[in-house]
Amino acid sequence: MSSSITVSLLFFLLSLSSTSSLASKRKSYVQNACSVTHYQALCVQTLAPFSSVAKNSPSKWARAGVSVAISDNKDVLRSLLKMRRSAFGKRDRVALSDCRELLQDSLDNLHKSLAVLRTLRASEFQEQMSDLATWLSTALTDKDTCLDGFEKTSAKSAMVRMIRRRVTTSMYLSSISLALLNKLAADGL
Repeated sequence: MSSSITVSLLFFLLSLSSTSSLASKRKSYVQNACSVTHYQALCVQTLAPFSSVAKNSPSKWARAGVSVAISDNKDVLRSLLKMRRSAFGKRDRVALSDCRELLQDSLDNLHKSLAVLRTLRASEFQEQMSDLATWLSTALTDKDTCLDGFEKTSAKSAMVRMIRRRVTTSMYLSSISLALLNKLAADGL
């Protein structure tokens, strides 16, 4: 009886060791991918769930980065669309309207980018990288322009502060996507 307990305990300890080794490897994958970004902590936090699939593949990390940026952009846009214009002053209303339009444009560019990242071809790689860099840069610029619109508005307004915070995080995620794309462009397929 004692030998079966010993064998069971040994298998249990071995499984714990391989589980912690796998978790360590996944953490290493995401940290390596995010090392090229300006916002490494945010990158690791948001992209960690993709570690088991993306591993050391720059194209999969680029897709993951754009997917996260799309999800966040949708959430921010959805919250801006729910806001009542009457809750804002005139300048804030103009900035809100512009920001909604800019975030929709950003979302369109992120979707185009993801579609191309799903169909990368060696024969068109350089052209695809050029298009992707343009679209992701535009998505980033759209968010920066949205923030500029709120620069001369009611900074004391809790709604404006919340919009700035959400759009800034969304902008960081777009920056992460662009950095991951640049790594893919440098490494190749």
